[in-house]
Amino acid sequence: MSGFDTGRVYSTHVLPGSQAAQAPDAPVQNEAALYEFVMHFRLGSEYIYRDRLRTNLLVRQYVLDVQLEHVQLWSATLAQALRETPIDILALFEAAVKRAARTILYPVTGDERQDVPDCQVTLRSTANLMAMRDLHAERISHLVRVPGIVISTSVQSSRATKLQLMCRDCRATRSVQVVSGFGGFVLPRTCDAPKVDSSIKCSVDPYIIMHDRCEFVDAQTIKLQEAPDMVPVGELPRHMLLSVDRALCGRVVPGASIIATGIYSTFLSSRGGGTQPNAVALRTPYLRVVGLEIDNEGAGGRGVARLFSAEEEDEFGRMAKTPGLYEKFAASIAPSIFGSEDIKKAITCLLFGGSKKVLPDGMRLRGDINVLLLGDPGTAKSQLLKFVDKVAPVAVYTSGKGSSAAGLTASVQRDANTREFYLEGGAMVLADGGVVCIDEFDKMRDEDRVAIHEAMEQQTISIAKAGITTVLNCRTSVLAAANPVWGRYDDLKSPGENIDFQTTILSRFDMIFIVKDEHNEARDRTIAQHVINIHMDRVADANRAEGEIDLQRMKRYIAFCRARCAPRLTAEASEKLSNHFVAIRKQVAQSERDHDERSAIAITVRQLEAIIRISESIAKVTLSPTANEEHVEEAIRLFRFSTINAVEGTNIEGMTRGELHEEVRKLEREIIRRLPIGWTTSYAKLRMEFVDRDRYTLHALDRALYILEKRDVLQFSNQRKAITRTGV
Repeated sequence: MSGFDTGRVYSTHVLPGSQAAQAPDAPVQNEAALYEFVMHFRLGSEYIYRDRLRTNLLVRQYVLDVQLEHVQLWSATLAQALRETPIDILALFEAAVKRAARTILYPVTGDERQDVPDCQVTLRSTANLMAMRDLHAERISHLVRVPGIVISTSVQSSRATKLQLMCRDCRATRSVQVVSGFGGFVLPRTCDAPKVDSSIKCSVDPYIIMHDRCEFVDAQTIKLQEAPDMVPVGELPRHMLLSVDRALCGRVVPGASIIATGIYSTFLSSRGGGTQPNAVALRTPYLRVVGLEIDNEGAGGRGVARLFSAEEEDEFGRMAKTPGLYEKFAASIAPSIFGSEDIKKAITCLLFGGSKKVLPDGMRLRGDINVLLLGDPGTAKSQLLKFVDKVAPVAVYTSGKGSSAAGLTASVQRDANTREFYLEGGAMVLADGGVVCIDEFDKMRDEDRVAIHEAMEQQTISIAKAGITTVLNCRTSVLAAANPVWGRYDDLKSPGENIDFQTTILSRFDMIFIVKDEHNEARDRTIAQHVINIHMDRVADANRAEGEIDLQRMKRYIAFCRARCAPRLTAEASEKLSNHFVAIRKQVAQSERDHDERSAIAITVRQLEAIIRISESIAKVTLSPTANEEHVEEAIRLFRFSTINAVEGTNIEGMTRGELHEEVRKLEREIIRRLPIGWTTSYAKLRMEFVDRDRYTLHALDRALYILEKRDVLQFSNQRKAITRTGV
């Protein structure tokens, strides 16, 4: 019976002429073949595994990492056996490696009595990845490769590999091997030791375990969740338990993206089916890991291979030299959304990211760019976020109202079996190396929003809960969308009154865009035509459609640039940048004096670092090793268009917000003086009198009438053409 998680001994009658009877020496032959493979396999003149094993033995690392494709080259039969019956072959493989280690350590004597520690064999392969949803019953006891994200890891524990048992009646001892996995071990029910004294009768269940004489290895349990981009829409992500031991323990943390090579196995769970007396055949699947590939940076994407073929590298090299690639890439961001060119350029910068740096004193400077879209409803903010969720190699989409502090950072869970606490990573940990899209950012509770302060700047999450004190990585960009306080942006109010966020969170955003739904007949007509064309499945602009880059190519190109390119500023560019930063600080200070209030959006050294990151990301789009003056100019233009505009408030018809406010107050007094109570006049007459003759702006007149109507001073009738004074 196959399966390594059972502790019972099984016996079976073998019929004459069966395969087992014909090949009694098959295990011995397989072990000999594997020993020959370790000692004599070579590529060119290099004996790979013999040299690797010698190196590991010298540093007392008793482990050998084997490429499955090399076994395929040596013997197709052995490779096939490894894939289909890995439980049996791996035991022989480890015995063969132990024999090879003895030969290497004691080449002259080759003494069998010399003690050599057991050596672990780990496997790696370039075979196709299998999604968790594709693991069915026929794959049980086969070798599989599964990608995913680690969401929790248990505390390392010691698991017995050899038990020393003693009969409490006759004091006879025996040792029993325990196979690895989640399944428990069942002690023998009866003592079968030969009796010296026939009067001694051993009772049922006589054995006790002598723990001080048992042999143990490290073991750990990992909970793996399938990658977000592999989850079908409307489905919950699947989870799988992984069992790792010896050298594979302690190598992963929550949030790590891994590809696990292992044996798909089953165990009898204490929960669910296992609690029912008649459900012994219902078993829970898990993966006994024999190889781990860890994506330390996380930037290559789960399920998206970090390896790029030669053809892809050539194609991306040619693509980087395309004239106007930055504009072309920005135009390919959500092409169905009309306009918003600068916002799309900012999102392009966010996707590529700047260069992260580690200073000599250990301080880390983030390279990820954070963007906030703040504005009126109906300006396609959520659609932009959804597109980024699809195009970023690693992305997690969440909505503010449905996200708690624990859901964004990390939560402490309790293991149902061991009753121990363990950490489970939240959205920002799972998106390590990618983008977190947070919609309805203004609907989050303040205490939840504070939880991501550290994550946005230091890119770590510090946890001190239930006796667990640790730091998790979350090297992510944040793309957030929010509405102003009153639902729509009010031009007469200051940015601080429109934006209901603390300065502490706003200073962590590199770019803040005020997205307004402005009334402009020509623009409205163009947008209406564009939307109707999309709904009628017509291409509005043939040239625009040709300029688009395919979604999958964008995804791969972003992963390629993030993995291969880390631009630095040139001396000329840095000089230009420092001068501009000083000028920006002076301009903001002047704006604060003009409006007689402190700005809600602070311009600090963080904003200087933000412009540096934006410059590096623009250079990264074309795989340029340096960020020059041209890149810095574009970064400053983007920064001025976004954050500086948000700081100063908008200019309406050539006036600042303060001037407009003063004009509206004057108009209110004039209208009240002009109209006694009970009198009626027309809107056209007021417009002619105040706008055409007295040179007030139309915007100020409309605003003054709106305010007076709200205060019940005026009343409109006849489709807002007639105005009556009704109150004081």
